[in-house]
Amino acid sequence: MSSPAKYIFVTGGVASSLGKGIISASLAKLLQARGYSVTIQKFDPYINVDPGTLNPYEHGECYVTEDGAETDLDLGHYERFLNIPTSQANNVTTGAIYQTVINKERRGDYLGKTVQIIPHITDEIKRRIKLLGDTGRYEFVITEIGGTVGDIESLPYIEAIRQLRLELGSIDCLVIHLTLIPYLTAAGELKTKPTQHSVKMFLEQGVQPDILVCRTEHELGNDLKRKIGLFCNVNEESVIESRDASSIYDVPLLMDKEKLDQVVLKKLGMPFNNEPDLESWNKFLKGLKSPSHSVVIGIVGKYIELKDAYKSIAESFIHAGVENDCSVQLRWIHSEEVNENSIEASFEGLSGILVAPGFGERGIEGKILAIKFARENNIPFLGICLGMQCAVIEFARNVLGLKDAHSTEMLANTGSPVIHLQESQKKVTNKGGTMRLGAYPCEIQEGTLARKVYGKKAISERHRHRYEFNNAFLDEFRENGMIPSGINPDKGLVEIVEISTHPWFIGVQFHPEYKSTVDNPHPLFVGFVGAALNHSEVHALSTNSQSIG
Repeated sequence: MSSPAKYIFVTGGVASSLGKGIISASLAKLLQARGYSVTIQKFDPYINVDPGTLNPYEHGECYVTEDGAETDLDLGHYERFLNIPTSQANNVTTGAIYQTVINKERRGDYLGKTVQIIPHITDEIKRRIKLLGDTGRYEFVITEIGGTVGDIESLPYIEAIRQLRLELGSIDCLVIHLTLIPYLTAAGELKTKPTQHSVKMFLEQGVQPDILVCRTEHELGNDLKRKIGLFCNVNEESVIESRDASSIYDVPLLMDKEKLDQVVLKKLGMPFNNEPDLESWNKFLKGLKSPSHSVVIGIVGKYIELKDAYKSIAESFIHAGVENDCSVQLRWIHSEEVNENSIEASFEGLSGILVAPGFGERGIEGKILAIKFARENNIPFLGICLGMQCAVIEFARNVLGLKDAHSTEMLANTGSPVIHLQESQKKVTNKGGTMRLGAYPCEIQEGTLARKVYGKKAISERHRHRYEFNNAFLDEFRENGMIPSGINPDKGLVEIVEISTHPWFIGVQFHPEYKSTVDNPHPLFVGFVGAALNHSEVHALSTNSQSIG
C-alpha cells in the first residue's frame, strides 16, 4: 500500500554547516513551484527538549512558530522559502523523543517490557517523521536530520531511516546526502575521498543514499561526477553539484539547473507536471541584485559576534530592501560597546537604528543610549521585544523624568517599574517553553503610524517574552507623546508604542521578523527601510545644500 506522502530525508556528512536547511528549502521550493504540496521538518539530535533555553551563542536564533513552539532557526528558512507557516510538529529533538518515551513508560504503556533504543526510541522517531505525512495535507515531507553521519547522537535517526526505507519501499522514501568536496590549493584539485568515506560510513549503518549533493567551491565536471557516482554506488545524474552562492536565494535556481527536483520525482515515480513556476522568485532575485538605492542601518544587539543569533532580522531586511528597490547594508553594533564617548562614531552615517531582542542585563544601557540617540536625532527607529522595552525605559527616564525607571527583569526593586513581569508569569518556575509564545491578536489605533504601516486594524504577531509594559504608567506616557498604538484586545497588553512627534519611531513587543518571507515582506520592515531611505535622501540633500552654500 502506497504511503499518503513521499518522504525525503536530507542528511549531512564530512562537516557540519554545509547548508542542509537551505538545500531542503530549495528542493521544497522547486517541488512547490511545480504545484506539489510540501512541508519540511527538522530533527535535532541534542537532548534539550527545544532550543528555547539555549544561549544564542550555542545554537543561533530560536525561531518561534504560530502555535508557540520554540524551534531551530532552519524553520525560518523553510517559512521564508515556502511562505507556509510551520508548527510544533516541524521540529523534533532527541530530548522530546526521550521525554515522550519515558512518559509512556511511566504510564505503563509498554506493558512491563524493557524500554530500549530499538524498537521504542526508533518507533517514536518514525511516528514523529510520519505525523505530518499522515495528515493527508502534503504530497512530500522533507525531513532534515541535524548533525553529520557518524555522530553518536545521530545513530537512532539513521536507524529509523533504515527501518522506514524497508517499510515504505524505495518508491515512497528517498535519502539525499549532503557532503563536502574540498579543494586543495597545494594540489590544485578537488578531492572526493571525504565524500567516499562519508557514504561508506552511511552504508555501515545500513543506509545507501539515493542522491548526493556535493558542496564545492569549483565546478565538479562530468568526470568527477562519474567518479563519485561509481565509488558511492549512485548513478551520475544523482550526483548534484552545489556551488557556493552569493545569496541563499540563488540556491533554488542552482538546484533547478542541476535538475535536483527532476531526479527526486523520477526516483519517487511522480509526474513532472509543469516546469517550475519561478517567475516571482526570479523577480525577487533581480531586485536583490540590481537595487537603485542603498541605506545603512545599524543593528544594536548583544550577540552580534554570531550573526545567526539575528538571522530572521537580517533576512527580513533583505526582503524589505527588495520591496523598496534598495540595498540594505547592516552595521552590527555591540550594545556593550555603546557609551557616551563612542556613540557619535558608532552611529555616524546611519539612516536607521534597530535595537534587537534579547534577555538579561548585559548591554542594556548601551541599547538605551542608542534609542536616545535615535529619538533626539530624528533617525528612524525600530525596537523589537526587549528593544521596545528599552525604548519605554529611555522615554521614562529622559522625557517623563523618572530617572530610576527600569524593567524588573534587570532591577527587581526599581522605584519606577515601567516594564514588569506579566501576571500570568508570576507563578511560573520552569524556564523551558513557559514564556508568552506564539501568535496573539493586536488591534491598532486609527490615525497612528502603525496603522499606516499595516493598513488595517486587526493583526496577529508572534511573541516570545515574559515581561511587558506596565499599564499603571500608561496615561503618563500617552500624555507626553509615546502612544500605545497597538493593544492586545483580550488582555489589554501594550503591543506597539510609537512617538507621535518623531518621523518614524516604533517599538513592538512581538517579533515581526518571524513572519517575513520572500513572497510577503513584513510591513514593519518595509516601512522602516522606506523611512530610512527617505532619511538618507533628505540628509543627502541637506548636505549638498550646505556644501553648495
